[in-house]
Amino acid sequence: MNIETLAIRATHITDANASAVAPPIYLSTTFEREPDISLPHGHVYSRTSNPNRDALEHAYALLEGGKVGMAFASGQAATATIFQCLSPGDHVIIPDDAYYGTPALLEEVMQRWGLRYTRVDMTDIEALERAFDNTKLVWLETPSNPMLKITDIQAIASTAQALGALVVCDNTWATPVLQRPLDLGCDVVMHSATKYFGGHSDLLSGALIFKENNHWAEKARRVQALGGAVAAPFDCWLILRGLKTLALRVRQQSENAAKVAEFLSQHARIAAVHYPFLKNHEGYEIAQQQMKMGGGMLSIQLKGGEKEALKLKSKVKLFIRATSLGGVESLIEHRATAEGVHSVSPKNLLRLSIGLEHPDDLIEDLAQALQ
Repeated sequence: MNIETLAIRATHITDANASAVAPPIYLSTTFEREPDISLPHGHVYSRTSNPNRDALEHAYALLEGGKVGMAFASGQAATATIFQCLSPGDHVIIPDDAYYGTPALLEEVMQRWGLRYTRVDMTDIEALERAFDNTKLVWLETPSNPMLKITDIQAIASTAQALGALVVCDNTWATPVLQRPLDLGCDVVMHSATKYFGGHSDLLSGALIFKENNHWAEKARRVQALGGAVAAPFDCWLILRGLKTLALRVRQQSENAAKVAEFLSQHARIAAVHYPFLKNHEGYEIAQQQMKMGGGMLSIQLKGGEKEALKLKSKVKLFIRATSLGGVESLIEHRATAEGVHSVSPKNLLRLSIGLEHPDDLIEDLAQALQ
């Protein structure tokens, strides 16, 4: 099926009680056994399974082309679960440009439990190979946050797997509408479902999708059940609703972002625009091969440094000054401020999440703020 059809069919729950088209929300924490102690629907306790979560996890697997999907309380909970599947002394390689929370989790939490990590420019295959040191996991993020670097997923996956590492890709910014990393060789996909999957800035959740139902998937499922950082039934219900319009939202947001990026790339006060479908982007050719569109995210760097970036952020009227992305409303943030004192993001960089407003209105808003 095409992804629009798949998103509708994958998120449908058959309601045996009332034949409702919109699925019910199962808020129960526990489930009744039969007199012979059997479980008529397989559910015991909502930490281990729930009808809404089961449906969402099934939809995740279908949308990303995997065998196993898992729903978590946040993207960070999903990321932590993967790291907790490793052992003390194992080594992880992550990108030099990545979501701030990923290296922070490794540095402040996982490293204390004996997990080691190295940051590498994923556009340099030789640098990746040199960094291997009892490496059990290679983490990709493409497009990256906040610089929108593009990683050649197939090249990295084949190299890392040949050296014995599991390959995980954070596909939050692209979504399966634009690229499917499992089809390009990855073993696992991670999503902050808070973003495009939910799509309306009203829930917190995360996802893992495994290409195969193997020992890694079994380990992760065990960590999920014992750790308990699972997605709540109502959040699962909201995401299932959001997934139905995922393809439509992401494509429109991508169209809008491409127009905004083109406008900003020609403005005299902008030093750089980071958007993978601009022809001057260093990852343009690879992005064209593995992505269907450029996505709804872009970053810009202002001439004049941090002062000019903060000034622009303060003058916008349509863009909302807030942290996050993927919602229907357009957001703008000074990434270094959001990340805090340990941020490595350029001080003159603003990150833009483009929503579903008309692109002409967004461009007009940026134009007046840049005057």
